[in-house]
Amino acid sequence: MNSLQRFQAVMEYQPCDFVPNWELGLWSQTMQRWLDEGLAPGSITWDWFTGEPKLGMDLREFIPFNGSLIPPFKEEVLEQDERTELIRDTSGRTRRALKADSLGGCRMSMDTYLHFAVENLADWRAVSKRFDFATAGRLAPDWQNNVPRWRNREVPLVFAPNCSTMGFYWMAREMMGTENLSFAWYDQPELMHEMMEFWGNFLIESARPILEQTTLEYINLNEDMAMKTGPLLGPETYRTFIFPHMRRVVEFYKSHGVRYVFVDSDGNPEALIPLLMDAGVDLIWPLERTADQDPIRLRKKFGRTLRLSGGVDKRILAQGRAAIDAHLRELRPLVLEGGFIPTVDHTVPPDVSWDNFRYYMDAKRKLLKGSL
Repeated sequence: MNSLQRFQAVMEYQPCDFVPNWELGLWSQTMQRWLDEGLAPGSITWDWFTGEPKLGMDLREFIPFNGSLIPPFKEEVLEQDERTELIRDTSGRTRRALKADSLGGCRMSMDTYLHFAVENLADWRAVSKRFDFATAGRLAPDWQNNVPRWRNREVPLVFAPNCSTMGFYWMAREMMGTENLSFAWYDQPELMHEMMEFWGNFLIESARPILEQTTLEYINLNEDMAMKTGPLLGPETYRTFIFPHMRRVVEFYKSHGVRYVFVDSDGNPEALIPLLMDAGVDLIWPLERTADQDPIRLRKKFGRTLRLSGGVDKRILAQGRAAIDAHLRELRPLVLEGGFIPTVDHTVPPDVSWDNFRYYMDAKRKLLKGSL
């Protein structure tokens, strides 16, 4: 079977030679640790979404798309001292960041966010001009040359690279910040209704040129709308502001040849999953175990209509071979049932050695064949 056939089979609970081998990625600090431990530079591409040959990952193709602000805000360091720097980033946010242990843009602790581009309706109407779906640079200039190959593909075709298609909550949080957004649902409902309607239109019209030329296996919407103990907005808030637009976006995608719609949310979005399913969402990931997102429990709760991906506890990978084997064996019934693609439940942190990760990948390949 090729990567496309394998993906289609597992998503439809049909027999396959093995479940697709996917992973998300790793911290920059993890990469440096593995290089220090003897991994040969250049032997790994580090692009795990499209597939990593050295580690036996299945291939996927992601259609290039720029879903961010065009033009972006100018990124600059506004001030700095010995420990920190004050940054204005390309999303128009002002944030203070620790200098220590920063590597390749990846920091060991979160920045302190001080100001965001949108505080009110007037701000949004100004910023939204940078989200014109027809702006040059959203799609690759030569994308139409790829259409014949896409129509005859042997790997899953996806619009677009991870984090390029921001979901409704993700986009609003990027523009407003978590705390400000949490108040805005109640204090500025006109602003929030306008933002959500605009974003639904953006998600539809941005994908329309591609969907008029080819079908797709899936579109993923990145949301990150939950924390460890539950979602960052309640079901009624989601139903009032986001659900109608999410449903029309999903209906448009599926009526134009998109087979599945995925939603990515860290944390515990469980209270919102029934609404996502009602809107037509097919798969949730990455199922963070620290937030009690056990894929076996979720399958029992939501049934086979909801496919799952992720669910391998990143903390286990640092505990050695016996712990890795025991943890993966727990997932075997779900792998055999189908509708589940196991991956680490987020990017791999730097407490995981190269030796342990290699062992995990070897053991997971056995799991994906049902032989662990």
